[in-house]
Amino acid sequence: MATIDEIKEQLASVPLLPGCYLWKNAAGEVIYVGKANQLRNRMRQYVMGQDERLKIPLMLQEIASFDYVITKNEYESLVLEKNLIQQYRPRFNADFKDDKSYPFIAITKGDVFPAIKYTREHRKPDTRYFGPYTDSRGARELIDIARKLVPICSASCNEWKRTEKRLQADPSLTYEDLTDEKVCFDCHVGIGPGACCGKISPEEYAQNVKRVERFLAGSHREFIAELQQEMAQAASNLEFEKAGRIKSRIDLVNSLTDKQHAVSSRNLDADVIGLYRQETISGVQVLVVREGRVINSLDFVLNKGLDTPDQELMHSFLLRYYDQATSIPREVILAEVPEDHEVMEGWLTERLASVHGAKVRFVAPAKGEKHDLLKMAQDNARHSLMRYMVRTSYEDKRTNEALLQLESALALDRPPMRIECYDISTIHGRFSVASMVVFTNGRPDKKAYRRFKIRMESDEANDFAMMSEVLARRFAPERVEDERFGTLPDLLIVDGGKPQLTAAMQQLEELGITTVSLAGLAKRDEELFVPWSLQDPVVLPMGSASLYLVKRVRDEAHRFAITFHRELRDKAMTASILDEVPGIGPKRKKALYKHFGSLKKLRQASLQEICDTRILPTEVANDLYQLLRLDEQGSDQSDANEQGSNQLNADEQLIPIAEGDQLNSNL
Repeated sequence: MATIDEIKEQLASVPLLPGCYLWKNAAGEVIYVGKANQLRNRMRQYVMGQDERLKIPLMLQEIASFDYVITKNEYESLVLEKNLIQQYRPRFNADFKDDKSYPFIAITKGDVFPAIKYTREHRKPDTRYFGPYTDSRGARELIDIARKLVPICSASCNEWKRTEKRLQADPSLTYEDLTDEKVCFDCHVGIGPGACCGKISPEEYAQNVKRVERFLAGSHREFIAELQQEMAQAASNLEFEKAGRIKSRIDLVNSLTDKQHAVSSRNLDADVIGLYRQETISGVQVLVVREGRVINSLDFVLNKGLDTPDQELMHSFLLRYYDQATSIPREVILAEVPEDHEVMEGWLTERLASVHGAKVRFVAPAKGEKHDLLKMAQDNARHSLMRYMVRTSYEDKRTNEALLQLESALALDRPPMRIECYDISTIHGRFSVASMVVFTNGRPDKKAYRRFKIRMESDEANDFAMMSEVLARRFAPERVEDERFGTLPDLLIVDGGKPQLTAAMQQLEELGITTVSLAGLAKRDEELFVPWSLQDPVVLPMGSASLYLVKRVRDEAHRFAITFHRELRDKAMTASILDEVPGIGPKRKKALYKHFGSLKKLRQASLQEICDTRILPTEVANDLYQLLRLDEQGSDQSDANEQGSNQLNADEQLIPIAEGDQLNSNL
């Protein structure tokens, strides 16, 4: 087993050539596969700390050796990467969450009379596949619709199986030799062509197969045009019954097309891929658009989430999906064009194999029709992932796992079923507030949230003293016994790391509270300082359920504090120094603002200029002038604070405000 330093030395022998690299653990198992245009440089980024992906530190702890395969070019390395991931299924590579096989619709092209079937295999030769489909019921319904439109045999029909065996055993037989055979039920009801009883020749049957293929591929316009031509021919031959049957098929296709969502005024042929990520899983939605209509929507769940960049997630998905997909579009619409898009486009163009020389291209639209399609795919990805999480009880399992991990990592006596977190929000000691958020059983308990106005007066921010004040008020005997505050927490987290933790420890010690476990969360590196390990903080594993829970608690405390801080600041900003002058009411104040334009210009005005407005009596104007002179000394500091306030406002736009926050008590 090699150390990281030894691996750094070994990388010197890796060539600067394109290829694939395989990181392995101590047991020799492949834990990650990647490709690179220059192997040595890319592999060095891992061990030299130049790769900022969140999962890399955790992966480096397991790396014991590596291997690599050289290729001629980046295109070959892409194909090799796909095959290696499929072979080894490395756990640090993104993959489908459920790892199930998806259904396909297949046509057995190698048979004399090809049949249609529902299947989960997609590798047999002489068989054309359509899919994959994520809805098995929808795939089966599509087979039924196709057979109603065009008579074609089903691979599950016993008479079809018997006929194919006879034809394979005796190649000299022709379809006329089958006229005396037993007629299958499907032929009786009109969805079977009668291949089992010699009612159709292989040549005629082949035309039916081509039509079914066009229909399944989404080429409905071409399909309808061919049926209309055949209907006109039957009518001209006075075969009105046949023309009527064809007319009913055309109506069925048109009704199906009407149900499909028209998304483009142009003849758009594209796959629209939307991505939505949660902590450790992601949802992907593929809208299959053919001839300007969404003919199918596919949803997938990946086993990687916020710890993996969008580019890597999308790269892994594209490799996995298009390795199975049978319908390759002219365009792939997604939020961000892949870094190796030229290689990916070449691979998909080769798979498209267009007789007209068409090429596949990636598109990342910023506006317009395609951008609206992408937004719809992203919204659907979010909803499909939410359904998956409800169906699999993902949140409950994840929360239980997080609480047990915290119990172990922080050496608690029991899982922290009640967690309280405190945060301070202030600007240079002004409008200072604190928040207390509560998580019960790993979930926000908003009825238990409390917020505090800091009472201490300070010209500068003193987070340590403010935190001591808040905890002294929260854990005062009368508050501990107050039912509104509930029970004592199993874990108390203060935002700010070791200094804030020390202040909390001293305050609780003064109050005689020794049963509450404490932790201080440092913003840098997300380290948890605990009383029994102040010098060596606890570092929760990247991507772990416990780390996500702690960060969520801290972010909620920050959001709640800054929301209250903003409320106080906004109220203060609506007040005016004019309100402090007796004799100036709303009408006179409005008139002064209208005349001078702003409070700043009013401050710059002389006493005579204020009197000349004839808005105020001389005595009131003099009182106002004297008050403005007293306030002028603090105007520079006020302007600086205003600038800081504006900057804070910009940052606050990133923080959502939960409904019901205004119902919490001010303490």
